[in-house]
Amino acid sequence: MPKVVNINGMSVTVFDNSEKEAYLSQDDIDMDIRAKAAVKAALNKAKICGKPIARYDIVTKKAFIEYTDGTIKYVE
Repeated sequence: MPKVVNINGMSVTVFDNSEKEAYLSQDDIDMDIRAKAAVKAALNKAKICGKPIARYDIVTKKAFIEYTDGTIKYVE
């Protein structure tokens, strides 16, 4: 069952990946696939160029920066 989350005054519906066919059109699913591929490509490009990548740790609920040598620096 989808969950409605209120973020900055906007309602966002969050649903499980297995439910996507019930809520999304095929065009929406295709766009979702392309968006995920674009993010992967951007992350790979950043790694190749030696740029740090901003990430979020869901366990500690903190943002951090991961450098190409593998070191991590948490953002305050």
